[in-house]
Amino acid sequence: MKFSNIKLILMIGIIALFCMQYTLPTFKKDYGEVIKQYKKPIQYWPKPSVDADVKWKEFESIEWDSNYYETQEFPEVMLGKKLFFDPKLSSSSQVSCSNCHNPELGWSDGQEVALGNDHLLGKRNTQSLYNIADRNSYFWDGRAKTLEEQLIGPISAHNEMNMKPEKLAGKLSKYKEYKQLFKEVYHTDKITFNHIANALATFQRTIRSQPSKLDKFINGDHKAMSDKEIYGMHLFRTKARCMNCHYGKYLTDESFHNIGLTYYQREYEDLGLYHITKDPDDVGKFKTPSLRDLSYTAPWMHNGLMDDLHGVVNLYNSGMQMINPSPEEKKADPKFPVTDQRMKPLQLNNQETDAIVAFLKSISGSYYKMPRPEIPRK
Repeated sequence: MKFSNIKLILMIGIIALFCMQYTLPTFKKDYGEVIKQYKKPIQYWPKPSVDADVKWKEFESIEWDSNYYETQEFPEVMLGKKLFFDPKLSSSSQVSCSNCHNPELGWSDGQEVALGNDHLLGKRNTQSLYNIADRNSYFWDGRAKTLEEQLIGPISAHNEMNMKPEKLAGKLSKYKEYKQLFKEVYHTDKITFNHIANALATFQRTIRSQPSKLDKFINGDHKAMSDKEIYGMHLFRTKARCMNCHYGKYLTDESFHNIGLTYYQREYEDLGLYHITKDPDDVGKFKTPSLRDLSYTAPWMHNGLMDDLHGVVNLYNSGMQMINPSPEEKKADPKFPVTDQRMKPLQLNNQETDAIVAFLKSISGSYYKMPRPEIPRK
């Protein structure tokens, strides 16, 4: 498929420029009336700057699950946890779900793209499992609608776990401990893939973010966030236009957008949502990720391109409209990707970028790291 080399070089150059490390001036700034406004109850906060068709939702705090430790002792959760950390779920018995979803790395893997069976690389960045129970679709392209359906993908993919789902139940049935655990949960000696999927999904639904500084601030602890973080939140909501896509409790619209990071050429091509819908308007669209606990989940973007939050903000600051096709190119190739019109140059200065980054870091609060369970050996 055709892609203008000049435009590609220009795009890479701009991204590289924005990702450069630089020293920002340190100073104490009085943000005045803006800070006072945000120290009122949330219903009195300034309204966000969003496009007219956006059905945005106000920020909402999360609470610590007081039943968390009790829930972890439920038999189905305990079974799902063992399965999640057990490499026997892969054909080689070397790759577990936790290889790509490590609790020490924000339930991600810290890599640009996933590394799986036979050291094969995937094409997309591993998404975190935080708050996965509240997603309405799964994968960067939304191709799965339930968590149980989603599980089939990584288990069966040749470059992930490379296990045929129809053979997995038989493999686990050779272990007496697993047979006993499944019997305790599902009241039958027969292990099925549906039972495996149900247990894995039940465990994953317990993986939730813990309250951050933002949550404490929303709940009235106005000392939880610094003036700089509060001002960054104000910019996030207004000048930076972030709430066109990142809003509500989990700071995501659960929708799909092309933000201008789609490679439209043979070597790196990934057309995103188009692979599922076959709609040319969906070329290059990927799901909006939640911003909860993003400090622990670098690198970011569907292809793991960005590993610095200043670079991420500056990418959006550019507007990312430099690779759009001309009318002639679009007419000649209807599938030529077009950057979402919500992406616009923001004209943020360095100090504003720094404040937004400070706010983004304030959204992370999950310090508890889950210990790995004992895996059945017999």
